[in-house]
Amino acid sequence: MDEYLIYTDGGCDPNPGPGGWAALIIHGKTRREISGAEPHSTNNRMELTAAIQALNTITEPAAVTIFTDSQYLKKGISEWMPTWLAKNWRGTSGPVANQDLWKELLAASGRHKVTWHWLRGHAGNAENHRVDYLCRAARKALNR
Repeated sequence: MDEYLIYTDGGCDPNPGPGGWAALIIHGKTRREISGAEPHSTNNRMELTAAIQALNTITEPAAVTIFTDSQYLKKGISEWMPTWLAKNWRGTSGPVANQDLWKELLAASGRHKVTWHWLRGHAGNAENHRVDYLCRAARKALNR
């Protein structure tokens, strides 16, 4: 089974507002960067989109390690998801927000053996800085 490392980021400025997402996909010595933007979104939706798009680039089942600086993404997929599923997509205060993207993420990650890691954003990790830059560049490209 092939192994991949993925670094993701997403964000809006302001939130909600124009949003960008990005991912760095590392497979052996190959590094691939992907990014995109939406004219109106939220930070959380962009974080989810980055992970979905990155996982969807891997066509064969693989062992994937994903690094995110989003507690929402990391805790959502690793901790909160079982409760959401058991309660038919309901959280403590009603329907789960961004349910459409959470469902996409489940489908995209289900093809792979995924390990999720949280890392502190803007704390010296070169790959995290790169995806942050790509995310901001994608968002700025909306205004061109």
